Amino acid sequence: MANKNAPFGLKPIGKVGQNRDNQGLSEYSISANDSTTIYFQDPVKMTAAGTIDQGAAGGNILGSLNGVFYTDPTTKKPTWANHYAQVNASDIVAFVADDPYERFEIQSNNTAASEQTDVFNNADIALGAGDSANYVSKAVLNNATLSTNSAQLKIIGVSKDPDNDEIGSANVNFVVMINEHNLKVTTGI
Repeated sequence: MANKNAPFGLKPIGKVGQNRDNQGLSEYSISANDSTTIYFQDPVKMTAAGTIDQGAAGGNILGSLNGVFYTDPTTKKPTWANHYAQVNASDIVAFVADDPYERFEIQSNNTAASEQTDVFNNADIALGAGDSANYVSKAVLNNATLSTNSAQLKIIGVSKDPDNDEIGSANVNFVVMINEHNLKVTTGI
């Protein structure tokens, strides 16, 4: 049976190791009127402005977006959304799965058969236009960047999802950790 082609970004699935796993989310700011849409489970990065923005291929990643809360500037009502779309609110709070030891599940964009030897290699992400119906990320592991060199993600296993765990087929879901993590580097932004 072939793997299902349904990207969903970086889905947090639990921490590595034997330490306590509380699946906590940290709060970060997004600049008012930022024009970049950040979809649910999109990778995010720190900015020099002291805020976060959508992550991109190459460079450090902070984690994945799990939603935002702000006061709607038109209705003046508290608003929750699973994504960020341009809004001119000064109190935008983004909730991010940012633990440096968090494991994530992500679909590979490989069109050929995946191999068990992909595990323990590194790869960058590739961003796709998010799903406009429910604002879910279409970020995938970019199989073309797979190597032993430094990259954004480290593959640590294959998903247990029965729809996407078939090694030897395209679009396999991998379990990864963020290899180039904003909270693990020693320099500032």
